[in-house]
Formats: sequence, structure tokens, C-alpha cells
Amino acid sequence: MSRHAACARSGSGRTSLYDEITAKIIGELEAGRVPWVQPWGTAAAKAPLAMPKNAATGRQYSGINVLILWGSVIEHGFPVQGWLTFRQALSLGGAVRKGEHGTTVVYADRFIPDDEKKRAQETGEEAQAIPFLKRFTVFNLAQCEGLPESLVVAAPPLEPGLIEPTVEALIKATGIDFRIGGSQAFYVPAHDYVQVPPPQAYFEPINWHRTALHELGHASGAPHRLNRDLSGSFGSKKYAFEELVAEMNAAFCCASLGIVPTVRHADYIGSWLEVLRDDSRAIVRAASQASKAADFILGFLHGNDVPAPTENAQEAA
Repeated sequence: MSRHAACARSGSGRTSLYDEITAKIIGELEAGRVPWVQPWGTAAAKAPLAMPKNAATGRQYSGINVLILWGSVIEHGFPVQGWLTFRQALSLGGAVRKGEHGTTVVYADRFIPDDEKKRAQETGEEAQAIPFLKRFTVFNLAQCEGLPESLVVAAPPLEPGLIEPTVEALIKATGIDFRIGGSQAFYVPAHDYVQVPPPQAYFEPINWHRTALHELGHASGAPHRLNRDLSGSFGSKKYAFEELVAEMNAAFCCASLGIVPTVRHADYIGSWLEVLRDDSRAIVRAASQASKAADFILGFLHGNDVPAPTENAQEAA
């Protein structure tokens, strides 16, 4: 590759990183959130108001990295403002937990291209440096394990009385990696864990249980459990079908446990209708799979040994 082509590609990379950061900030502002005025008093913000810092060196982050790391703390519900690179975690005797995703921060610097140095020598003018950004990845202390006690993050206590003891016991009994934090509820098939915001993040905390059981419903479909097809991308009919299964599973579980949450997911109704209109058998299959998911999950409450099937659970009803 020629030097000119290399510089062009490097320049393009720098531009895209600037564009990427700017687009994210614009997105926050368009959503009505001001990145430099974070809602530290909300349930999602467990970390104290402070500047983010590198836990290994003690140095505070500055500039755009402050906004990036504050945003990550709010988004994921991290309890501290301390961060480490992957290698720093290892050097401290710990490690980043498997399945954790880091936060991309940037290092700003300037360099003088060879062509500019040559031009400056020939003209006697001062060489003009070009600013650039280099990206690297850091992890919150809460994403690490095995660190020295002085850095260990204790999980913040939940407000007492917001989680029904039966549901709390059920979640623990399933053995599913269940994490409470952040501002969004989801299941990650690739790493087999569930994350749900804390109960106090909900306008009506009772609805937390429905959401928790909904996401556990998704987790029940993992290959080593009920082996459903979880490959649907967001917006696809497969995705809508799986959402229908998980939602009915949550309703079945809530009814079995005597929990009465409010109706959820009005935004999904359109996609569900599309699935049902396209396939008159879909609702029968979805209800059947939802019952299997609910039976699987509730089985743990009674200490049942629920075997995972070896075949795909899709039915031909």
C-alpha cells in the first residue's frame, strides 16, 4: 500500500471515530438527555457523582472520555466510576469477567506527517500537526473479578420489599446468570445472561417481576435448556414470535405465582399481529412453547430436575 493510500485510510479512520462520537452525543440530545448533566439521583445511576478515573493509575479521565464513561455508567447501572483496561485488570491479579463488553474511550494526540515535515524544511515554515484520536477499551470495576480487596465493588443492596421472595428464590434456583442494573431489560444468547433494571426503576415496582420472568423466558430457550430458535434479528418475524413466547410465558408464570402486573409491550402488538395474520398456527405454537417455558422455569421452585430436550423445541402444530 502506498504512503498516500495509508494516510488516506488513516484519515478516514480518524474521521469516522469523530463522526461516531458526535453521532452518539447528537442521539443523546435528540432523545432529550444532556450527556454532561447526568441523572445521578435516578435508580439507574448507582455510582456516586464523581469524575471517572483509571483505578490502576489513579488518573482522572478528561474531555470527551468523561461524557463517554458517564454515559456508560448510566446505561449499565455501574456502581462506581473506576475503570481498567483488560491488561491492567490482569496486572492487578484479576480479570474481566467472561462475556463482559468494554466501553470505547479515546486518546487524543497530534502528529506531523512526513510530507508536512519535508514541506516545512523546504519552506522554512513551521510544520502543522494533525490531531487524531486513537480508540481503546476499558472496563468498569464492576465488570471485573479477582481484584484486590481495595478495588472490589460490593453489589449495592436493593430496596427491601420490592422483589417478591418467591420470585427471588426462583431466579436463584434456575442457576441462570441474572444481573440487576442498567436501564434496559434483555437476554444475551451468546453469553447466556439476563439483565433487568432494578425494581425501583419501574413506575410500578410490581411490573419488575413480569419483566424478570419475560427475560428468563428468553433464557429458557437456550440450546442447553429448551433449545428454541433464538436467531431472529430485531424486527424480524422470528424475533416477534419469540417475544410472543416470552410474554405469554411471563403471564403464565405471574398467574402461577399470584402476581398481577399491568399489561406490557403495547409497542409489540403490531408485530405480533403481523405474525398471527401470516400464520394461523403461530399462536398455537407460541402458546405451547410458552407453557413449556413456564413449566421449565417454575419447576425449579419445587426443586424439580427439569431435563433439557436434545431436539429443537419448534413444533409442527
